[in-house]
Amino acid sequence: MLHKGSISIVALGLLASPALADIVYKPINPSFGGEPFNSSHLQGLAGTQNPFKKEGGGSAQSSSERFLSMLQSRLYSALASQVSDAIFGENAQPSGTIRFDDQEITFNNSGDSIELTITDFSTGEVTTIVIPNLVTN
Repeated sequence: MLHKGSISIVALGLLASPALADIVYKPINPSFGGEPFNSSHLQGLAGTQNPFKKEGGGSAQSSSERFLSMLQSRLYSALASQVSDAIFGENAQPSGTIRFDDQEITFNNSGDSIELTITDFSTGEVTTIVIPNLVTN
């Protein structure tokens, strides 16, 4: 005959047994294997907790500021295209110098490689890039 106390101990032992207590870890963050649909939610939460917000409530630009920004981007793109054509184009030059703002780009095509030297006069920084020429037979 079992006593009430022994029944509760047996029941407690069954409930605490490892066979009945399967705990499975499932990550929430998609960066660590979690559900990919959680990414926008987690990014939104991170954005609301971001202490490094821009002053003025955001990056609201006036129409003229947006226009000037786009125009500057297009002009730099056209300049980059002209530099690329001068170095690699159909009528490529063996050497040359392009200067704008506080920067100077000097290139020299030695036949085996093209050496670009970019000088930033405002900081004094000089960057040299060597690009091997593609040899075709």
